[in-house]
Amino acid sequence: MAKYRIAWMPGDGVGKEVMEAARICLDALDFDAEYVPAEIGWELWMSEGNPLPDRTLEILRSTDACLFGAITSKPKAEAEAALPKHLQGKGHQYFSPIVRLRQEFNLHTNLRPCKAYPGNPLNYRDDIDLVIFRENTEGLYVGIEWNPVPEDLWSTIESHHPKAKRFADTPRDEMALSLRIITEKGARTIITDAFEYARKHGRKSVTLVEKPNVLRETSGLMTRIAREVAQDYPGIELWETNIDAMMMWLVKNPNNYDVIVTSNMFGDITSDLSAQLVGGLGFACSGNLGDDYGVFEPTHGSAPKYEGQYKVNPIAQILTAKMMLDWLGEEEQAKRLEDAVAAVIAEGEVRTYDMGGSSTTLEVAQAIAAKL
Repeated sequence: MAKYRIAWMPGDGVGKEVMEAARICLDALDFDAEYVPAEIGWELWMSEGNPLPDRTLEILRSTDACLFGAITSKPKAEAEAALPKHLQGKGHQYFSPIVRLRQEFNLHTNLRPCKAYPGNPLNYRDDIDLVIFRENTEGLYVGIEWNPVPEDLWSTIESHHPKAKRFADTPRDEMALSLRIITEKGARTIITDAFEYARKHGRKSVTLVEKPNVLRETSGLMTRIAREVAQDYPGIELWETNIDAMMMWLVKNPNNYDVIVTSNMFGDITSDLSAQLVGGLGFACSGNLGDDYGVFEPTHGSAPKYEGQYKVNPIAQILTAKMMLDWLGEEEQAKRLEDAVAAVIAEGEVRTYDMGGSSTTLEVAQAIAAKL
């Protein structure tokens, strides 16, 4: 019997190809796991009207962790228009399956390392080593939205906030409303996770990225909780900066920063910019972490225009597998895998198109596996 049961969830497009590459490397490590196939994504939406069926959730509940490839995700109107005729008009609504997955399993912490590996021609600088903690279940991505806005809801808002009156003459069907929800529990969890990581790994600072001068209540709550949590970690500095300024400072002085913590949408923005500093989405790995379950995914999309060509960079997916190994406590195997990735990057002989080479997805995986 295998030591671990891993939900194996390739998803759509190139997700299947990069997962195939990750399997080559995991097998070369002799990682002791049973891989349990699980379905998610656009193909299920088109065939069933549900991109995340209950059977997939049950598989995840029966496993130790999930390794995930990529999915195609489209805005609500486009997704509903794309449904086959026999599924239209039956009440199917498209919601991002990965966002739902994070909420179903309370995967409150999104961990995104952004590390420059020497020899990568796409590095902005070779000394960048950022770790981003993004709150994963709250903020603007909770999915509580209206269009049109119900009259009774808007009347309630008007009665509680004077600034709403400037929209009094706007027709409700010409308004869209999204809620940004931050809870003390959510803020404390993500900020504590960031400080704990900094303490465990000898990091010197944690930077809170918010916008409390404008988002006075939600970002203000994050700032207040961060200052409280920081009192328990006297050896680690708390820095505070606004999201807009942080985009400038990350480009100007990325090596000044260590651990970054922020809310859901700001974390999405910060991590994509940081990923580009270390080579782009082909190197961007992530983990969605809860108290007792983890879903690990590269942050790139399904790139349908490249599907079937085996040309995309699998390193993000392979580093994602490394994160899963770390989370499972297989730190020696995780280090071996990362060292093998670093060696292939440093040698520069096997590179995908984004790095200026012509190697295939699987050739990169095989070169990494050979190092193992």
